[in-house]
Amino acid sequence: MNPAPEVNLEALLDFVKRNRGFDFTGYKRSSLERRIRKRMEEIGCTTYADYLDHLEVHQEEFAFLFNTILINVTAFFRDAATWDYLRSEVVPGLVAARPAGAPIRVWCAGCASGEEAYTIAMVLADVLGEAAYRDRVKIYATDVDEEALQSARLASYPARSVENVPREALDRYFERYDSRYVFRQDLRRTVIFGRNDLVQDAPISRIDLLVCRNTLMYFNAETQGQILRRFHFGLDDGGVLILGKSEMLITHADLFQPVDLKRRVFRKVLGGAMRDRLHFVTHPPGAAVGPRHVSLRDSAMDSVPVPQVVFGGESRLLSANQAARDLFALSAADVGRPLQDLELSYRPLELRSHLDRMRADGRAIATDRVRWTPKDATEARILDVRIVPLAVEGQFEGVSVTYTDVTQAEELRTELEGSKRELEQAYEELQSTVEELETTNEELQSTNEELETTNEELQSTNEELETMNEELQSTNEELETINDELRTRTLELNEVNAFLETILASMGLAVAVLDARQTVQIWNRHAEDLWGVRADEAIGQHFLGLDIGLPVEELRSAIRSALRGVDGRGEIALAATNRRGRPIQCVVRTLPLLVAGQEVTGVILLMEQGDSEES
Repeated sequence: MNPAPEVNLEALLDFVKRNRGFDFTGYKRSSLERRIRKRMEEIGCTTYADYLDHLEVHQEEFAFLFNTILINVTAFFRDAATWDYLRSEVVPGLVAARPAGAPIRVWCAGCASGEEAYTIAMVLADVLGEAAYRDRVKIYATDVDEEALQSARLASYPARSVENVPREALDRYFERYDSRYVFRQDLRRTVIFGRNDLVQDAPISRIDLLVCRNTLMYFNAETQGQILRRFHFGLDDGGVLILGKSEMLITHADLFQPVDLKRRVFRKVLGGAMRDRLHFVTHPPGAAVGPRHVSLRDSAMDSVPVPQVVFGGESRLLSANQAARDLFALSAADVGRPLQDLELSYRPLELRSHLDRMRADGRAIATDRVRWTPKDATEARILDVRIVPLAVEGQFEGVSVTYTDVTQAEELRTELEGSKRELEQAYEELQSTVEELETTNEELQSTNEELETTNEELQSTNEELETMNEELQSTNEELETINDELRTRTLELNEVNAFLETILASMGLAVAVLDARQTVQIWNRHAEDLWGVRADEAIGQHFLGLDIGLPVEELRSAIRSALRGVDGRGEIALAATNRRGRPIQCVVRTLPLLVAGQEVTGVILLMEQGDSEES
């Protein structure tokens, strides 16, 4: 069984790309690895393999990972000098360069939670006026983080987020709801938010102003170049690019030229014109060409330092200048020979196929950087070959082939590229250091913001606890009041019970009080003495189920009558046995127990011992 392949950072990034479509391979490895490691430490994973397993099981972890990697640090009017320059110089220039009423398209790339996009909107509205702004401007705000875009679409910010907005702009462009500030709805419609991955997705085209601040610094040099080419394509002619203070374009001068390097404002470089093509100048039609003229023409051709050969319509060698004869070892005997008989036909270039293609297309052919090593030479030479059709009075007559030696130029170009790469590497190292400092600063700022948020949450929790404490104190006071009332009522009830017990005791009769279900509620001391059953044994029991010396079944009818409200004032004499086991004559009287003199809630039984029966 083959061991499982080792899971490294690249494997983890590939897994994220396949499962969520986020391509982080173009991000700087040092920053990317540091932030992923930070998230791994937070959940207790030590290796990439453990973290990949965690992602497979816990799909919600992707959101936490993306929030850790994608640093959404932004603010309104961040770097105020840049926005002042944009308002006073850049936007008026863009407006003046376009026809009156023409639409103005803006792209805010890496917009995070939207503060920068709405800042652009405020600046353009200041310059154009609100009516013209609504009619002409479209701002496309994009980011790769969908959660941040959802927040940006709400256009609602706490007071702390709008601290950098000038008071006049805050009153003019925001509406306040409770403790939050919401960007005006009529201007909000001009800002369109959407997800766009700068590495993978196509750029937005025909853009007049492109703002991408402190986003490129997270990508490596190759990915930065790719994104900048996309920006160059998306910008209209004369379009302006604004970057963050940690981003430069020293190595991309072919795409953008600085307008204000201090504020990182650049303008798109337009493509160069096509190169001029060299051509042969023929003598005027009808002019006489004598032997002297032919010699002059041959001398002129030989004086040209670029090797040149001419073939006629049948691909026969018509002429070769001195440079060509020296380079290819041609002689006078070779003039008139067909091309296929010459070594020139396949060295340094397969010439016959190119001639056939030129005849078919009727166009000149250029082949650059042809590497060829002449005989008796140790080093290769690099040639640029040009094949040009020759026509006389509109009719094809032959072909001119020139071989330009660019060996030295190629060496210089190689050296220049090497120097350029070294310069780029040195610049990248410098830029990496600056970016790491900037990233650290932004992380510290982000940590500070998180601490401020935590402090606010703790303060809010403290206020809630204080409120709860006040409520608990109020509840405690109410409970104390209720407790005092209960204590007072308990004392009153005890007094009533004692008074009632005194009455029941002073009656000299055995008393039992039953409820509507004939359950014993009161059983006085005389009843205990008479029947030998304690109160705690009798209370709560069904009266007809008590095991006493009284034949209680004979009282069932009288008890029911009393429950119906019949006053059973007649006495019932029953033969019974007292607690000592002596037979007695017991006189029982049943009375209905009335509440407020109306509702019957139970029965009162009055039991009195008569004379003892002698056995």
